[in-house]
Amino acid sequence: MSIIPALTAHDETPPQLIGEFKPVDDWQAHINAIFYGLRGGRVRDYYQTMASADYRLSHALAVDFHDHTTKQPNLPPTLVIQEWGCGNGNLAACFLTHLKALDSAGAIYGRTRYVLVDANRDALQVAVAHPDLQSHREQVTTLQADAQDLSGVKDGSVHWIHCNELWNELPTKVILRKEGEIVEEQVRPNLSDAKTKEFDDWSAFVRAFEARDIAAFKGGPSFLDEIIWEKDYQPIEWKRVQYRKTLTDFMKQIDELVIVPANFGAFATIKEAQRLLAQGGRFTSLDAGTPDRAVLSNPDKPCYGLYGGQYSFIVNFALCDEVARHLGIKEIAIEPQQEFVSRMLGVSVLTVVDLLATHPTLGRLRPWEQDRLLLQTLKALDGGYRSSYHRPIEFPIRAEMPDPQKRELQALLESLPSTGVPDTIAYLSEEEVLGVLPNLEALGFERARVLEILGTAPRRDIDYYRFSFLQK
Repeated sequence: MSIIPALTAHDETPPQLIGEFKPVDDWQAHINAIFYGLRGGRVRDYYQTMASADYRLSHALAVDFHDHTTKQPNLPPTLVIQEWGCGNGNLAACFLTHLKALDSAGAIYGRTRYVLVDANRDALQVAVAHPDLQSHREQVTTLQADAQDLSGVKDGSVHWIHCNELWNELPTKVILRKEGEIVEEQVRPNLSDAKTKEFDDWSAFVRAFEARDIAAFKGGPSFLDEIIWEKDYQPIEWKRVQYRKTLTDFMKQIDELVIVPANFGAFATIKEAQRLLAQGGRFTSLDAGTPDRAVLSNPDKPCYGLYGGQYSFIVNFALCDEVARHLGIKEIAIEPQQEFVSRMLGVSVLTVVDLLATHPTLGRLRPWEQDRLLLQTLKALDGGYRSSYHRPIEFPIRAEMPDPQKRELQALLESLPSTGVPDTIAYLSEEEVLGVLPNLEALGFERARVLEILGTAPRRDIDYYRFSFLQK
């Protein structure tokens, strides 16, 4: 993730304002609404999630639900599962398929009702149309709602809630401690003078931007990726902010002038989950971030970035834990997602990204050469990888690539089977990697380094974690 660029003194022509200074979380909600209105159907063009094509995370969640539920006495007639932020529907499809396979006695799947929850109607329509969900349609319903406020759902009526890579999109403040006081980052959006000339009616565009008028943007110049953000820091308005004491105590553990994300949208979902869950139910959130206060105190850590113009924040799991305990929740677990998947599935897993990072020449390759190595690696892995799901891999070929290599990569991409590795961030089992080790060595991978990461998963400062609690 890269920090949003601020204006510099080297800008020759002053950019044009399209808004005023507001806290980061206010502009985040504004921009994300525009992003999903314009690009909601093409999210994977800008970023991939751990469940958008792969199946292993979904299967791990299904095992967790099945194992937990089978131990419960006196199951209710209906078991309600909610997935908050349903993506393209792949997580739900693979979850239900695996749950049905696990439920040999037929005691759980038949009484399960899986509710896809999303604030965006188009996202719900895309998710529920997923081909592999069609055989589960009797189990699936949809709910258009914001996971931060599900006031239309009764207290204690839900038995299981999970969300994948939702928290990083929800409102998040960026705060720091200065001279003992907590201040927050505010930003102001601009567009370059050259960009403004692309609009026939600049005043109309500014009005549409303020109103988030999606219809007015369609067919016009793109702009989300080109917004220039000015930064300022102002005292936090405590009358608008909950958990003042929890935040203040937490920030005393962080060095002064070090920015830290405070994921208020995540806090709201924790509170809603606590209200909605029946006794014995579980809430699980999976996302990228850190629970390590030493990492959070690092002034050079990534804090947030823009993908296709959309804000994406790291999750401050340590602060989420503090807020959950403030709410009276005690049974909280935070663990690396990779360890959770390995534990649930009974196999040691790593990602394609982990494997690729061991290649000795990766850092010296040009971008299109990295793409070629990645596709060659997927081809090698497909010699020992077979999925029961059909997922043609989506991989954009760079326009700047030389024509002969572009044709080579296109042919390579088309040769990959639909039952092969479905995504560049998919999980691989140790057996699948060991089975094709000679093929990987032929591509330049070093046996010793591959075996090393199979034995010990690499740990990064910012990584994927599972945050979970049980309702008591």
